[in-house]
Amino acid sequence: MEVILADYLGFCYGVKRAVNIAQENASADGTASTLGPIIHNPQVVDRLKAQGVGTVDDLEEMDRGTVIIRSHGVGPDVYAKAEERGLNLVDATCPHVKKAQLSAKQLIDDGCTVVIIGEKKHPEVRSIFEWSYGKATIIETEEEADALDSCAKLGIVCQTTFSGEKFKDIVVHLLEKSRDVHIQRTICTATDQRQRAALDLAAKVDMMLVVGGKNSANTSRLSQICAEKCLTYHIETADELQDEWFDKIEKIGITAGASTPDWIIKEVYKKCQNR
Repeated sequence: MEVILADYLGFCYGVKRAVNIAQENASADGTASTLGPIIHNPQVVDRLKAQGVGTVDDLEEMDRGTVIIRSHGVGPDVYAKAEERGLNLVDATCPHVKKAQLSAKQLIDDGCTVVIIGEKKHPEVRSIFEWSYGKATIIETEEEADALDSCAKLGIVCQTTFSGEKFKDIVVHLLEKSRDVHIQRTICTATDQRQRAALDLAAKVDMMLVVGGKNSANTSRLSQICAEKCLTYHIETADELQDEWFDKIEKIGITAGASTPDWIIKEVYKKCQNR
């Protein structure tokens, strides 16, 4: 049995940066917390907790200490609220997300009707929306694009982990809504690289294993696109591997989301090699 790793997989720059920032600000007295999980990987969140970085869902839960803004970012009101509460704020927002946030703000300031292409309930998308002063429209599908009204000046930004192909398909429909369209393709390079590498590998193997948090949007998207090419399983850890999956399988491909640490990928790779 041959086991092949995708050319691009695992931690991206923004996630690695966020985790490092969290570790640097760990506190033995329990006064350092991320606002929401630092990334969408439960195993990493658990490790950080053991190292002295907790998680809170709301700033109201903190009356002192350090609050770390997670990689997905937050709206401008959170920065103001943290200052009001006298908290030490450390910003671990992914630079690509920050670019999308500021792009949405700038497009609104320039008089555009702004559309955010992305998942409505994803925390990153919510943060971009908040930087648009709450004026943008969030869409996920071509049908939703068709339903929009025409406008004089249209601005488009995108969730950084959105599918590049799906983004292009939706933009084609949005181009019909205005004669003055300003597109900020804010999908990050790491997302593009991982999606292309996963697709290439999925076309060459009998089965793909996509490793990463079940709550990770970019990992779930990798699983979806791999499933179009071959048998695919989305797992969080090596413990989820099942013997019957490997029957009559000669080539296995492994990829992982941008929030999946190397140690989890290595465990999956080693367990597959030992089959």
